[in-house]
Amino acid sequence: MEWSEELSSGLLQAAPDAILVLDSGRIVLANDRAGQMYGWPTAELVGQSVEVLLTDDSRAVLQERRRLMAGAEAGSIGRIVTTARRRDGSEFPCESSTTLVDTAKGRVAVAVVRDITERVHAEQEKARLRAEAQAHRNQRLESLGQLAGGIAHDFNNMLGVILNYANFVIEEAEADEPDVAMIASDAKQVVRAGRRGTDLTHQLLAFARREVVRPQPVDLNALITGAQDLLRRTLGEHIHLIFRPGPDLPTVTCDPSQIEQMLVNLALNARDAMPSGGQLVIDTGVLDTQVRLRVGDSGRGMPADVAERAFEPFYTTKGSGEATGLGLATVYGIVTQAGGEVTLTSEVGLGTTITVLLPAGAAATEPETRGEPAATAGRGETLLVAEDEDALRDVAGRILTGAGYRVLLAEGGAQALELAAHHEGDIDLLVSDVVMPGMLGKELAERLVGVRPGTRVLYMSGYAQPVLASQGTLDPGVALLEKPFTAGDLLTAVRRRLDG
Repeated sequence: MEWSEELSSGLLQAAPDAILVLDSGRIVLANDRAGQMYGWPTAELVGQSVEVLLTDDSRAVLQERRRLMAGAEAGSIGRIVTTARRRDGSEFPCESSTTLVDTAKGRVAVAVVRDITERVHAEQEKARLRAEAQAHRNQRLESLGQLAGGIAHDFNNMLGVILNYANFVIEEAEADEPDVAMIASDAKQVVRAGRRGTDLTHQLLAFARREVVRPQPVDLNALITGAQDLLRRTLGEHIHLIFRPGPDLPTVTCDPSQIEQMLVNLALNARDAMPSGGQLVIDTGVLDTQVRLRVGDSGRGMPADVAERAFEPFYTTKGSGEATGLGLATVYGIVTQAGGEVTLTSEVGLGTTITVLLPAGAAATEPETRGEPAATAGRGETLLVAEDEDALRDVAGRILTGAGYRVLLAEGGAQALELAAHHEGDIDLLVSDVVMPGMLGKELAERLVGVRPGTRVLYMSGYAQPVLASQGTLDPGVALLEKPFTAGDLLTAVRRRLDG
């Protein structure tokens, strides 16, 4: 019997949880863990009423538990999660299991209590993270809705111009005495609206990091110096442009045309922020292993809530029709596609500064000087054109046939391969859309070149992701004509590809 009591005492002290034995609400036995958990010396805890350990919540639960204990048989009466009180008055969450035991001295309750503070904190952190993730999802959905609404608004305006002016052209052309000058003027309005749509599409692709980029080592100081005249025309005479080039600036690997577009966008924003004049300061320098470009204006600045959303697409504080809200969103897309970072600091009344950090690149190279070919006319070469859009396929065929090429037209990859299989002569060039139903242009090109190794390939696309490598750059050896294109664009690209 003595050995059993020693063993029971050992088990009681070895338990990782607090163990309390209660007789009519008074603690008659407690292990050391109970003393540690509740902040009492174990010897002093014995003899106390269990009330010293209860909170208002646990007291209400215990009253219900006593009611159950009164008529219950010996054995477990379940587990509860509640709170408990330490000797210093602090409270903590706990989980307790109670068992009724009949002894020679009467019935006692054995409570095993576990401190679940860490578990509760972990659950609270999970709940916080879930709420944060949901808030981010809601914010993304709001941004997508704003993006879709902005696109719909701008393109509806452009389509309205195109449709109405195109109808004006038709009406005048069908008149008894057509006014040729009016037809030409209206047609120019159609072209102008189309170009606005093209510019908007490129801005969207740049924001989404899906724009085709042609990176090369660029001397940022030289690029900005060359762009100063353009920037001054953008800013106007009432704004003073100051350029402070940093010394010994490493090159950056980027698409120079995109950097120029970024600078123009920032200049436009700065101009709008300084309607009464001011100054725009551009400076460059080195920060650790990155090249720093800063563009700061002395304009009105932005309140914190506006600055926080400044890079969101189609977010603008300007009136309807004054801006698309894609300026800074495009800047964000260009910089991140180049592997850099962009931040904005602004204070109302003190101006705004955009800081761009770009990875330092390789040594600068002389820019490629490639003049336009002397002629874009065909020399009887055979071209296979694959395009699933009927109207665009007909346009391409009309342009190329008129320029002296022999043209085979296919509405997709399968038909293109079939035409090629039945064509007895050479096919000098495949002109293929990148994204087509059934077969992508890349697969068509691989299969065609596999049986006709001498055939060259020119892709055309407004969304060229399937033929792009990482960061939106073209795969080696890939030639791409970006949509929408003019007749001159198409003929120049075809001639260059044929001439190697």
